[in-house]
Amino acid sequence: MSRLNDVKALGQSIWLDNLSRTLIRDGELARLIEDDGISGITSNPSIFQKALTDSPYYQADMALLKTTVADAEARYEALVIPDIQAACDILLHTYRQTQGNDGYVSLEVSPNLAHDTDATIAAARRLHATVNRPNVLIKIPSTPAGIAAFEQLIGEGISINITLLFSIAQTLRTLEAYIRGLRHFVAQGGDGSSVKAVASLFLSRVDSHIDPRLAAIGTESALALQGRGALAVAKLAYQRYKQLFHGEYFTDLAQAGCRPQYLLWASTGTKNSAYSDVKYIDNLIGAETVNTAPGATINAFRDHGVVANTVEAGVEQAQADYLALEKLGIFPDEVGEILQQEGLKLFADAYQQILLTC
Repeated sequence: MSRLNDVKALGQSIWLDNLSRTLIRDGELARLIEDDGISGITSNPSIFQKALTDSPYYQADMALLKTTVADAEARYEALVIPDIQAACDILLHTYRQTQGNDGYVSLEVSPNLAHDTDATIAAARRLHATVNRPNVLIKIPSTPAGIAAFEQLIGEGISINITLLFSIAQTLRTLEAYIRGLRHFVAQGGDGSSVKAVASLFLSRVDSHIDPRLAAIGTESALALQGRGALAVAKLAYQRYKQLFHGEYFTDLAQAGCRPQYLLWASTGTKNSAYSDVKYIDNLIGAETVNTAPGATINAFRDHGVVANTVEAGVEQAQADYLALEKLGIFPDEVGEILQQEGLKLFADAYQQILLTC
């Protein structure tokens, strides 16, 4: 049995951070689900940009759409929404088997709407209705406008993947908005068990930002912190997650059948070749979490990953590392704000390239 299946026994879901018609039509996605227990899929504009460029299965549809649909964004959605629907259908058994706790596929709203609450809400409603699958998660960035939209959409019973989180502060704002949205939904008579949300906390980019700053400081203690910032943020965020969702604050909602908003470890492909290629899986396995990983990282973990309950190991060290970074003038919450802006730009640039391609 694959190591990835063993992770599931510890309460963590492994999702694939990739989607294309090639994966669907060539049967690779079905094989990953069957052999490795992959139980969800995330997508974003960068992923679809690569898919539209590399996969041969889009060309005929793209050519036809260019002659029949004037708007580039409408052409893009006409190309990718069928992929989202097909992936949802493939994962529907997982969704039903887990009673709606797993088996989801994420589709992102336009990055151009990241600072417009009303437009994000409208786009999320439209995409949710258009995909028309119970196991779709509409993906929204965790900007202030995005968090306001997220709270409103949860209050309407729409399941969401809120993304581009890079810090504990951003994560807490998201988790608290989820709870407020759920309270409204349940107060209006909604079925709390019908709502699913995950909070996508990006990891490798945190180390990619912090490590050069530590190298510039150059002291022995600073260099010793390299590669530890992202894990510190993740492990401490998980502790805050537990406090929120397994304490008195969530008790009434849990009794109403509501689900916690799981933390989803994103950006888990290692960017620094000096680090283990499974660093951001091995060290963060544990209950009520999701890890979404690119195919290469999944292959690496299948080959030599270590399956153990690690997300709560070394919490005291994580706290010490976090404080040590702050003492050096590197404040992880400030880093998170920088990285979110950079991430928004990357996704917006990829989305613009998609529209030019379409």
